[in-house]
Amino acid sequence: MLAGASLAPAQSLWTTEASGSVQLRIDELCPQETITVHQMFLNSVQKYGSLPALASKRKGKWEKITFSEYYSCCRMAAKSFLKLGLERFHSVAILGFNSAEWFISAVGTVFAGGLTTGIYTTNSPEACLYVANDSRANIIVVENQKQLDKILQIKDDLPHLKAIVLYSGSLQTKLPNLYSWEEFMGLGVDIPDKTLDDVISSQKANQCCVLIYTSGTTGKPKGVMLSHDNITWTAHLASRAGDMQPAEYSQETIVSYLPLSHIAAQIYDLWTGIQWGELVYFAQPDALKGSLVGTLKEAMPSSHMGVPRVWEKIMEKVKQEVSCCAYVKRKLVTWAMSVTLEANQKYKNDEEKSFLFTLANSLVLEKLHAELGFSFCRKFFSGAAPIGNDTIQFFLGLDIRLCEVYGMSESSGPHFMSGPKTYKLASCGKVVPGCRYKLANVDADGNGEVCLWGRNIFMGYLNMKDKTAEAFDEDGWLQSGDLGKADDEGFLYITGRIKELIITAGGENVPPLLIEDAVKKELPIISNAMLIGDKKKFLSMLITLKCVTSAETMEPTDDLSFEAVEYCQKLGSHATKVSDIIGGKDKLVNHAIQEGISRVNAKATSNAQRIQKWTILGKDFSVSGGELGPTMKLRRPVVLKIYNEKVETFYRE
Repeated sequence: MLAGASLAPAQSLWTTEASGSVQLRIDELCPQETITVHQMFLNSVQKYGSLPALASKRKGKWEKITFSEYYSCCRMAAKSFLKLGLERFHSVAILGFNSAEWFISAVGTVFAGGLTTGIYTTNSPEACLYVANDSRANIIVVENQKQLDKILQIKDDLPHLKAIVLYSGSLQTKLPNLYSWEEFMGLGVDIPDKTLDDVISSQKANQCCVLIYTSGTTGKPKGVMLSHDNITWTAHLASRAGDMQPAEYSQETIVSYLPLSHIAAQIYDLWTGIQWGELVYFAQPDALKGSLVGTLKEAMPSSHMGVPRVWEKIMEKVKQEVSCCAYVKRKLVTWAMSVTLEANQKYKNDEEKSFLFTLANSLVLEKLHAELGFSFCRKFFSGAAPIGNDTIQFFLGLDIRLCEVYGMSESSGPHFMSGPKTYKLASCGKVVPGCRYKLANVDADGNGEVCLWGRNIFMGYLNMKDKTAEAFDEDGWLQSGDLGKADDEGFLYITGRIKELIITAGGENVPPLLIEDAVKKELPIISNAMLIGDKKKFLSMLITLKCVTSAETMEPTDDLSFEAVEYCQKLGSHATKVSDIIGGKDKLVNHAIQEGISRVNAKATSNAQRIQKWTILGKDFSVSGGELGPTMKLRRPVVLKIYNEKVETFYRE
């Protein structure tokens, strides 16, 4: 795509012309030196070698290893990968929950000249097969027997596969080329240091080292190729934009629990952790089933990141616990949150907080923070999907600013960041220093497609030359597909997604996200709302209600959530289950939903943007059901396919 760009010979087997842009742009954007992942780690070992790096809970006790020990483990893993026959620019696929072994496998892969490739733990065997085949996986590292069983089903269809490594638990059956973690880590003992050092020294900053597979919300997953420079530059610049501190000033502590196969967690937990000498605690595999708060209380992180659904679950938990308090305590909490919300809505960085705010904080909020494990947390981030305004406002009432981050797998994660010193309500913050952006095809309201440029921009999609070409405009800017607008101070606001734009039969362009958010704001009983109307005569909507999620399976149940039941009671309804309401059974709730939708319709800019019909589905959307991706993004094409019959009934004469 960019004339004059050069490729490393081995790399050219893997990439498209777009990959040359990584090297071409390096010196133009930022004076930071170009370094490989190994150089970044070695620099950190020299500065932070004796500091604790990783903390894992084993048999009820936290065990920590230092950065020097961490680095040594990564070298041992790299030697073992070489012993198993890892080929240059082939992948090691990692399928499992966050752990020290995940990190060591990922870094060891890069040291050995391979490509670190995460696979979502929720993937089916068929989805695992696609990623492993596409990335030419030589080795697959799995967490437990459940994940191992998936790979054993497909291993005969993986022509490049040479070995499988199990990193948690013991092997139930001994099979050829299947190793426990202990066996694996001893395999490379006879590989000379010089052999590994030669591989490391041959690596270049513009060569691919990480593959991030998109979640496939709009089609087949694409392998996003990230170079050493993409990783090291982003870990350095983006994290500083979020005010993450180097360990020589104050060692940051974080808890790793979000899927490492996604760029957000991988850049935040793994690579930034190495760059700045952070101490990473690993949550338990059942973190999102309820154990996360316990880990937070023990780890006491200084910074925490969540996807919107995580913050929503915390919000629901707090609301439920407050409602169970005695009357006086409940009133005190409500007062404190009201005072704090008002103070935070008016607050500017250079202003002192009021006496009432200080009183509310000391009487109530400090205790609430301690109950959530946030006593020492000063930075709170939300990314990977849009977050609702009601969630942001709720946490402001707890004196927790959720700083939104905007980026893509293709931008190595964050391209815009909010932070303690760069914050505006509902914005994604400002562009990361050293990165650039533009808005293309801006309309009368100032909305345009957000286009990105910088050393964090990816090399291209693996084995997808055409898709790579489509991702960039003629001047080399990455086209995000997202609609946004910027204010006079450079704060970005995401307003929709081009691919999700509904174009009605009458030719009206309708951004669904704005209408869906408006409906959810009016009706707190609603969990998900999906607008429909592409090539249709009018708009309709699929609605799901907030419900209890099974702690074991993480699947939505028929029981309404506490908040939903409370909403029903205020209406005079006795509904406690989703099945009590669907099909028009509960007249009070259905009438209230219609009234809420009517209020949204009253604010519509045209008749074409009004919701004409709607229905409540019998089950909330979920990852297991396929309606949501791994980071809880709505998979619109999947929802349309699943509920096609219901949708068609809207439009029958």
